Amino acid sequence: MSANGSLENPLLAGLEEIRSSWGWFLTLGILLMICGAVCIVGATTATFVTVVFFGWLLMFGGVLALVQAFRTRNWSGFLLYFLSALLRGFTGFLLLRYPLAGAAGLTMVLAAFFVVAGIFRAVGAGFMQFPGWGWTVFSGIISFVLGILLLVQMPVSSIWFIGFAIGVDMIFDGGAMIGFAAAIHRIFPKPKTLQPA
Repeated sequence: MSANGSLENPLLAGLEEIRSSWGWFLTLGILLMICGAVCIVGATTATFVTVVFFGWLLMFGGVLALVQAFRTRNWSGFLLYFLSALLRGFTGFLLLRYPLAGAAGLTMVLAAFFVVAGIFRAVGAGFMQFPGWGWTVFSGIISFVLGILLLVQMPVSSIWFIGFAIGVDMIFDGGAMIGFAAAIHRIFPKPKTLQPA
């Protein structure tokens, strides 16, 4: 057996396995798009569910980190680890206790990120002028404008933006998954079995 043949067989087997489950990819993509549409329609509810879920994750992580800190209390970094666990748990508690303020805080952080990242992306692409740099400048400008719009519309934008952004992300992920399912179904057709005469 040649080295090339031994390399191709596992690859072909892996592709066939992926190809045989294209229906699952298609189903997952459709479900993601449906969930994304639900998040966009109920953006306010999706925002608060996200903030509360994030708060629970932080609280749970804080409790686990606190337990771990006390298990390693003889370690020289105990105090730093202990304070980090307390901060994580307290932040989670605040998000659960004040979800509206938590949504406003998260939206403000995202808006600031969009503004700063948009400026750096647009200016960096303008200086470097790599192939297709105009699209990167355009993307940076859109990101900057989105951040400014979010900041101008605060605190109203904090009520709907997180749920809306999650919905849009799920729709695009679902579309990509559907495209992947269609591609593997089309590119790797099922091998035909020989029928006895």
